[in-house]
Amino acid sequence: MFNRCLDCALGKAAYITDLKDNVVALTTELEQLIAAKNDVMTRVLNAEHQHKMKRLNQVQLWLSSVETLKTEVDELMGRDGGSQEIDKLCLGGYCSRNCKSSYKFGRKVAKMLRDVRALKGDGVFEEVAAPAPESISVADERPTEPTVVGLQSQLEQVWRCLVQEPAAGIIGLYGMGGVGKTTLLTQINNKFVDNPTDFDYVIWVVVSKDLQLEKIQETIGKKIGLYTDSWKSKSLEEKAQDIFKTLSKKKFALLLDDLWERVDLKKIGVPLPKNSAVVFTTRFVDVCGGMEARRKFKVACLSDEDAWELFREKVGEETIESHHSIPQLAQTVAKECGGLPLALIIIGRAMAYKKTPEEWRYAIEVLRRSASEFAGLGKEVYSLLKFSYDCLPNDAIRSCFLYCCLYPEDYSIDKRDLIDCWMCEGFLEEDKFGTQNRGSHIVTTLVRACLLEEVEDDQVKMHDVVRDMALWITCEIEKEKEGFLVYAGSGLTEAPADVRGWEMGRRLSLMKNSIGNLPTVPTCPHLLTLFLNDNPLRTITGGFFQSMPCLTVLKMSDNIMLRQLPTGISKLVSLQLLDISYTSVTGLPEGLKALVNLKCLNLDWADELVEVPQQLLSNFSRLRVLRMFATGVGSYGRFSSRYVNVAEELLGLKYLEVLEITFRSFEAYQTFLSSQKLRSCTQALFLHEFCREESIGVADLADLEQLNTLYFRSCDWIKGLKIDYKDMVQKSRQPCVFRSLEEVTVDNCGNLKHLTFLVFAPNLKSISVRDCDDMEEIISAGEFDDIPEMTGIISSPFAKLQHLQLGGLGRLKSIYWKPLPLPRLKELTVVDCDSLEKLPLDSNSANGRRILIRGDEDWWRRLQWEDEATQNAFRLCFQSLDEL
Repeated sequence: MFNRCLDCALGKAAYITDLKDNVVALTTELEQLIAAKNDVMTRVLNAEHQHKMKRLNQVQLWLSSVETLKTEVDELMGRDGGSQEIDKLCLGGYCSRNCKSSYKFGRKVAKMLRDVRALKGDGVFEEVAAPAPESISVADERPTEPTVVGLQSQLEQVWRCLVQEPAAGIIGLYGMGGVGKTTLLTQINNKFVDNPTDFDYVIWVVVSKDLQLEKIQETIGKKIGLYTDSWKSKSLEEKAQDIFKTLSKKKFALLLDDLWERVDLKKIGVPLPKNSAVVFTTRFVDVCGGMEARRKFKVACLSDEDAWELFREKVGEETIESHHSIPQLAQTVAKECGGLPLALIIIGRAMAYKKTPEEWRYAIEVLRRSASEFAGLGKEVYSLLKFSYDCLPNDAIRSCFLYCCLYPEDYSIDKRDLIDCWMCEGFLEEDKFGTQNRGSHIVTTLVRACLLEEVEDDQVKMHDVVRDMALWITCEIEKEKEGFLVYAGSGLTEAPADVRGWEMGRRLSLMKNSIGNLPTVPTCPHLLTLFLNDNPLRTITGGFFQSMPCLTVLKMSDNIMLRQLPTGISKLVSLQLLDISYTSVTGLPEGLKALVNLKCLNLDWADELVEVPQQLLSNFSRLRVLRMFATGVGSYGRFSSRYVNVAEELLGLKYLEVLEITFRSFEAYQTFLSSQKLRSCTQALFLHEFCREESIGVADLADLEQLNTLYFRSCDWIKGLKIDYKDMVQKSRQPCVFRSLEEVTVDNCGNLKHLTFLVFAPNLKSISVRDCDDMEEIISAGEFDDIPEMTGIISSPFAKLQHLQLGGLGRLKSIYWKPLPLPRLKELTVVDCDSLEKLPLDSNSANGRRILIRGDEDWWRRLQWEDEATQNAFRLCFQSLDEL
């Protein structure tokens, strides 16, 4: 017993007496253990990275144990390495000034020293890794280009939706044919191969135009291990049940390529994704709605920079550098592709070994004059795009689409002009919904099919390659049926010499050229549409129209030099659309009364037009669209008295759907207001030279439910505008108070101190106020002092305002009495408004957007800002008019 007690006492005492030696030993042994661990780790990483092996479990366990022990030792030793406890020793290290503390510390050091030595002995491995079992990828890699130019950003966006967001759901990728939707989807698929995720299945299915649910089920069944001979013979519903049971327990990504219509996922057996995802490609944005896509991404054409990079890659550096002229010529060819990847690839490959400038110049000429003759375009590009054309709902919409190629390349087409032409060509059914609504629906259909692109709310345009495809269809595929002759934007200075070629033509476009005269008399027995607009036309020979018995649409707009219509125009008895807007024509001939079939007459901004024969307009009994906005406003007193009473002639036009009208007579204006029919179809109103002692009632304007554009010019109302704000508040609870008003212009109007009624126009996009000497405020707060109900209405007006122009308003002090968010404002121009020292802007108005502010340098320097942050936010937005 004595010996045992002695051994015990000596053993515990050793924790104190050996403490200093044990600390040194622990530090040394740990360093050796870490060195051994690093050697083993080097062998492991070499085996994994170079030989694709998998580390052994016992090796991984040892490495983890070493890391754990190292952490424990570091925590025990602290920053001073145990020197604090060693300093407590006394009597040569055989005792301690705090025996209890030194004992506990010494015991832990001794235990860790044993553990380090044990791990050191266990860390001898003959093998650290073994061959990895063949891994099963969740996705099957698909062939694709090694580099994808211009798609990387969208690839990352979609990938983040799939792997980072908690519920990716259904994602739609839409865009025109050949833009790279399938390439993008392929890149997403292959990213699953290269990047480990928690998805169990990634399933690729090509759907295509011929939708077959059984084939989709078959592809899914093969991927998830259901496909057998017996399973193949099951019914659609039974297969759907099997697929649902499997996928509902897994996380999956279903990639559907080339959807042309909605796919019912329930009928296939695909559970609606919660943690899973469905990604599809389509040419039609409507399919995104039908599929209830939570997110949709438009795959757009490439930027000029990316397009050049892709084109250069396909042509090859050897060819590009073969002649000093070729790089510039090659860039011209690339631009002809309009950023469409498929066209860039096909044309780039075709030009890969063209090493002379002459070959490149010839290619440019072919692409501009007859692109379908270029090798590969018709077969590989146009035929692909034609699928979208073929898939349009009916022949009428297909005809509407082809009609758009009459306009020049890269031309912004006014939607209303396009709809007018379609209506008069007979493409729009005259039903209870109205031709205008039908036309708007077709425009939307073509935009959603990615065959037209929206430029602004009121304009569309054709992509260059889509236009070339449409010309290919009209001139080659359906040449006899369509008979298109398109010279638009060709730089012609006179009509094409081959007038005989017009004989079989049905639609001829000479618009946007430099043609000054039309002296020849052509024979066009089948011609339906003739575009002469946007030329410097001065004269048209009197007999020019005499052999065009079927002509239905005649556009002569934007011929600013044209002052007189040819006498032979009265021979066009089949004419349904006549457009002489933006011309200098001074009078309409009496012979126009023969055009009894006219449905659309456009005289907008024919500001020199003063002579309109009496009863001419009432003679057009079939008229559906009459556009007379700003007609005759440049005449300055030479106005025909018969034209002043134009409103009386309009009362009998029972088919009228669209009216844009100008009044300079209060009596005519009153006649107009007395007709519910005329008020209901008025879209634009121009009041010119109204000089009255009485005021004009704004409430009358509020009753024009379709009023889109309002223009006051040279109106001198002694009492200004009459506004009963209490009545307006009552009307504001109804949908008819300026709900459609988008553009307001007030020019040279006296006695107007404010335009506060504009707060009742929630959809205003443009305001222009010029040369109104008495204008002090745009919106006056004092007008509502006695009307508490106005607080909510005027709290944040101009939510959709994009353009604000103010000029020649010497007394203007305020636009609005407090800062506004103005979330859509793009441009603000202020000229000669010396009293305006504050804008309704604060730092929140910028909100990451760039608003262009134009004005004089002196005015800009005098501006007062809410605070320094606001001034800094808009400092870079200013553009001095002195520099322009």
